[in-house]
Amino acid sequence: MTYFTDTRTTASAQPSRIAAFFDAIALKMRQRKAYRTTYNELCTMTSRDLADLGMSRADFRRLSREDAEMVK
Repeated sequence: MTYFTDTRTTASAQPSRIAAFFDAIALKMRQRKAYRTTYNELCTMTSRDLADLGMSRADFRRLSREDAEMVK
């Protein structure tokens, strides 16, 4: 009686995991850039401009974080 064993392996999930890792890093970099851009733009506003918009300087981090979370 003859036995046959197929030892071929299918394409592993490793390349897709690596690609997902780099995609996650790229997303975090885009989000960080959006955060810094928003934060810097808010910092350039005068107190009068902020009062007109109903904002305070304490809101900068929250607003910047909300903007960065919308980046995909």
